Amino acid sequence: MTLTDSGTRECFRHTLAVLAYRSAKVFRSVPAGFAGFQTGPNPRTPLQIVAHMADLFEWAISLAGGKGEWHDSVPDGWDKEVARYFDALNRFDRMIAGGEATGCPAERLLQGPMADALTHTGQLAMLRRLAGCPMRGENYFRADIAVGRVGPAQADPVREF
Repeated sequence: MTLTDSGTRECFRHTLAVLAYRSAKVFRSVPAGFAGFQTGPNPRTPLQIVAHMADLFEWAISLAGGKGEWHDSVPDGWDKEVARYFDALNRFDRMIAGGEATGCPAERLLQGPMADALTHTGQLAMLRRLAGCPMRGENYFRADIAVGRVGPAQADPVREF
């Protein structure tokens, strides 16, 4: 599977839009102190997870460009890391849309950085519940998710419960 095929590119971009929609919901309206919430002595905090998610998409951009350079960033505050994550997600989406992402097979990008980011989105949702600030559940099948909408501004939920 290559990202030069238009069908693969659109499916890939839809997956990025799904990730943006779900992560925007997790990032929205977190209370003060959530960024540093811990469930034990040494787990990653929500802030560290968001910074890691931004690093994942910086890595994805590098992989798609044929380099594969990884950098562990030092977290720089909740709002800055969320903005950095969405900026990297947007740059990655534009790279795929433009057909520039040819340095790495699509399967590898999916099984690596994209699947990891989806997992971390779920972790953050679980951490919100544990921290006493759960989000409402949602029928994501009905969600208004659009290819190319990969920023923090997302459509309102269609059916929450």
